[in-house]
Amino acid sequence: MSKKITVLFYKTKTGNEPVREWLLSLSKEDRQRIGVDIKTVEYGWPIGMPVSRSLGKGLYEVRSHISDRRIARVIFTIIDKYMILLNGFVKKTQKTPKEEIALALRRMKEIE
Repeated sequence: MSKKITVLFYKTKTGNEPVREWLLSLSKEDRQRIGVDIKTVEYGWPIGMPVSRSLGKGLYEVRSHISDRRIARVIFTIIDKYMILLNGFVKKTQKTPKEEIALALRRMKEIE
């Protein structure tokens, strides 16, 4: 089975990769779980619930259940055949926080 899209990390102007840094701050178990979910999107795009869903405005999220009954989200956009990971966070509320979406939108505008 071949990839339908390729994952890239968003890079700041200074070369930092915030999503990669966030992932590295998590436990190995949590990184692996999120990695499996990202891989599912890579190989299955377009894919919907429960792994991924649209947030509107060209943004999508990878939905992961990680340790201690927590929920992680990775917000991404699709440009050409690339899945660009824009933002990652552990959810603390039912709805995806507006500031997390706003951050992803700002980053998406930077790369367009």
